[in-house]
Amino acid sequence: MAGLRLGPLLRHVDWDTGGAATIWVEADRPCTAVVRCADGSGGSARTFQICGHHYALVPVTGLTPGTTTAYEVLLDGALVWPATGSGFPASTIATPAVGGRTGRPSPGLRVTFGSCRQAAPPAGRRGPHGADALDTLAARLAADPGAPRPDLLLLLGDQVYADQLSRETRRWLAARRDLREAPGAQVADYEEYTRLYYESWLDPEIRWLLSTVPSLHVFDDHDVIDDWNTSESWLAEMRATPWWQERVLSGLMSYWVHQHLGNLSPAELAADPLYAAVRASPDGTDALRSFAAGADADPASVRWSYRRDFGRTRLLMVDTRAARVLAEDGRAMLDPAEQAWLRENALAGHGEYDHLLIGSSLPWLMPPLIHDAEVWNAALCRGERGARWARIGEDLRRRADLEHWAAFPASFAALSDLVEEVGTGPKAPATVCVLSGDVHHAYVAEPRIPSTARVFQLTCSPVHNSIHTLIKWGFRLGWSRAGRWLGRGFSRHGRTGRPPLSWRRTGGPWFGNQLMTLALSGRSARLRLEQARPGRGNAAGAARLVTVLDRQLTEPGWADPATEGSG
Repeated sequence: MAGLRLGPLLRHVDWDTGGAATIWVEADRPCTAVVRCADGSGGSARTFQICGHHYALVPVTGLTPGTTTAYEVLLDGALVWPATGSGFPASTIATPAVGGRTGRPSPGLRVTFGSCRQAAPPAGRRGPHGADALDTLAARLAADPGAPRPDLLLLLGDQVYADQLSRETRRWLAARRDLREAPGAQVADYEEYTRLYYESWLDPEIRWLLSTVPSLHVFDDHDVIDDWNTSESWLAEMRATPWWQERVLSGLMSYWVHQHLGNLSPAELAADPLYAAVRASPDGTDALRSFAAGADADPASVRWSYRRDFGRTRLLMVDTRAARVLAEDGRAMLDPAEQAWLRENALAGHGEYDHLLIGSSLPWLMPPLIHDAEVWNAALCRGERGARWARIGEDLRRRADLEHWAAFPASFAALSDLVEEVGTGPKAPATVCVLSGDVHHAYVAEPRIPSTARVFQLTCSPVHNSIHTLIKWGFRLGWSRAGRWLGRGFSRHGRTGRPPLSWRRTGGPWFGNQLMTLALSGRSARLRLEQARPGRGNAAGAARLVTVLDRQLTEPGWADPATEGSG
């Protein structure tokens, strides 16, 4: 009898008709996966095989718009979900009341987002990072099933850490191979990647949460390796190692299976030749491996970015890792085709959406000192101050992670111009928000541009990780007037000039394990930031989410009084 190895994960929910969804599962053998809903709707799919693992993405149809229905998962006719004695409420699929193209008022949308989640330790053991914000959110929702819950969970990178392993996973690896050989205590192949997903997504709270709240994902560097694609010389050094090829191919393959497939709509899946080939083959490993090899050799041949429309809210999730151009004389965060895709989808139907969300794992607007340091570093690395400074700049770029939008000045300017263009004029949306993570703290920043829309950089990280005290002080300094003065010194030395726009911090910085929620209704937008705080005795079960910010973003002159005038 087939068993459920991982999942279910509720992924795509159709906002055009409100009547369809997709659910991802992994079984322990080939089988037919069936999703059976309490209202009589459902769907089925045969598993496909990758590296000896068996997966299915089940299309669920016939759902009733505007309802919440419980569902079960069966494998070859045997009930495998909900798990017996789990203690959690039934997993459900909530559908929007109104489709996005019906012409009727669009329903509101609650988007919860964050990044950088290292797996929580097993129950009963304290970890180094404190209470897990996603675990804590799950516990709150499970305790009160009638409470408002997110319509969408955006996971903005570093869903797994392939290069920073728990002690349990290191022990597992040590029993499998000799850790004295490269890559040592890091994952080396597809099977080892699956271990990371089991460790993270079999966490009981996370498993239930992902089964009942739709999620959309994008990768960042740790999903493959720290500093992934930071520079041309970095990539050349990695490709010269004997272990890198297997690592990067396995990283892309496992991301496609576990994360990317669920980002796609049923229509996109039906048109995807790779998905068709994998499903048609008794073993799709070779087809997927060939695809990953092509994506690594020619990143422009593959698009990991995607667009989703939720009524009158548009989300553009942007790949800021694999789509880079790394040659020093033409560095870009996005290759030309990717940049054109972003612009085309931001402007398509301009005036037909009230909010534009741009999901970028890396922040667009950073603390001014850090922005200036990254622009200066980019100038050094391309040789503006000579070969010696170029070598110093490359070493500093890797040590200090100087690889955000500012480190690609032309791309920073292009994104800034696009945001201003979209946000200006009679057809402008109410808000343009860039949603980001990566930097292990949270903040709100606003550019000083003559836009009609309210424009925000909303950064939230980590979900479950930590930050060194010295780095905290560095980020605080980065927003200060002293930091601005130091940044101008970098600009003078690098001969980089001033940024193409200025911005100010209007909230934060906040440090801790946290999640942001953006509540959108009509042309209104409200932002909440919640931090996970331990209960008495630091017991994980007693952790709670504490609101540290709750503000209406669409109010004129919005700002956090504690930060007004800074940055």
